Amino acid sequence: MSSKHPVIAVTGSSGAGTSTVKIAFDHIFRRERVSPAVVEGDSFHRYNRKDMREELRIAQDEGRVLSHFGPDGNHFDKLEALFREYGERGTGHVRKYLHNDEEAEPYGQEPGTFTPWETLPSDSELLFYEGLHGGVVSGDVNVARHVDLLIGVVPIINLEWIQKIHRDTQHRGYSNEAVLDTILRRMYDYTHYIVPQFSRTHINFQRVPTVDTSNPFIARDIPTADESFVVIRYRNPRGVDFHYLLSIIHGSFMSRRNTLVVPGGKMGFAMEIILTPMIEQLVEQSKKERT
Repeated sequence: MSSKHPVIAVTGSSGAGTSTVKIAFDHIFRRERVSPAVVEGDSFHRYNRKDMREELRIAQDEGRVLSHFGPDGNHFDKLEALFREYGERGTGHVRKYLHNDEEAEPYGQEPGTFTPWETLPSDSELLFYEGLHGGVVSGDVNVARHVDLLIGVVPIINLEWIQKIHRDTQHRGYSNEAVLDTILRRMYDYTHYIVPQFSRTHINFQRVPTVDTSNPFIARDIPTADESFVVIRYRNPRGVDFHYLLSIIHGSFMSRRNTLVVPGGKMGFAMEIILTPMIEQLVEQSKKERT
């Protein structure tokens, strides 16, 4: 962790909805006039799209587990090095993963490839990471220890699967069988490298539907925000003004002394209300340390 160059990480598995948090952070950064260095977790995958397909085939033939959730499919060491270097000097080495034609065209590359590694500009006020492994620990690698504000986005598992199934079948052209195979193949890495992160987070946002999701593999629709609650759990509730939050977020209530529950449609609003003072405190402290 670093008081001079803070690191904020949003972590959640594929289909978890971390992009919702990113939108909330975009609003906060713009309103508070904070200049972040933005890092996408996909850029720390070990293989490009073409090579990953081949490596998956080889791993399957050899009976090995390989997925984007685990250490064999990612550069955990490079991610920790980035967080450590940014915390020490406000810089680090990053690249981009080009997901589609629109992202790849400016670089003259194919979709599914990486841009070259480059050094972050030195004028950012904080580092903002959004991806799978913001709080991962694996062997000698401990990414979580370098994060000043770690946020988990964790829909209940059936909702997570429904979101993934719909995304991969309707927008990426996969069959239901192929998506199920992916979920099963990733399960070991999911339970060993994704799930443990949510015990290290400072705050978790977990969307819980109020409709039947007992069989995610036959669900026709993704439960909407208005068909959900969001469970917000603080690791340390000391100093949190729950009375203020309950008064300003209509329909909210507390289920435990460290847990606030809000209507699903209020998720973005709740994030901005809760996270803005945390970011303000980190930025103000960093400015004091750097002057």
